[in-house]
Amino acid sequence: MAKKLVKQQKEAIALLSFGTLLEYFDLMLYVHLSVLLNDLFFPKTDPMMAKLLGATAFCMTFVLRPAGGYIIGRIGDVIGRKATIYITTFIMAGTCVTMAALPTYEEVGIWATVMILLCRMFQGFSSLGEVIGAGVYLFETLKSPHKYVANAIIDMHQGQEVSLP
Repeated sequence: MAKKLVKQQKEAIALLSFGTLLEYFDLMLYVHLSVLLNDLFFPKTDPMMAKLLGATAFCMTFVLRPAGGYIIGRIGDVIGRKATIYITTFIMAGTCVTMAALPTYEEVGIWATVMILLCRMFQGFSSLGEVIGAGVYLFETLKSPHKYVANAIIDMHQGQEVSLP
């Protein structure tokens, strides 16, 4: 029979689960607010270009996920999983704060578009590294059967990014 989890292990599971939930919430919040954000950060003079840039901002998040997962995974192998979780959390938090403070297209022109695209790229880069890093950290630090349940809790948040009709 497996031993019960100690308080520190329960806190780690709760914090990592909450962290990945917030990360995916921040990542997907853009999708739900894209109509408003596209008007703020992309040129209104060319509606087709604004739609194309909006789709690019959405897609860049997913294009960079594999690269981020690989690079952050390699970093985790060298300096440890806990450090990579901090790194990815700060990247995501920094991009969210940056996007909230960005001036609009009317204020700075094309630089608003460039900055929003860069922020979305960094969010995509950090998102897969966060989830994989959290899962591997829990898998390495917990014993069976707790590590399977903890990883299932972390992985539940990934299902929220797929919208079914």
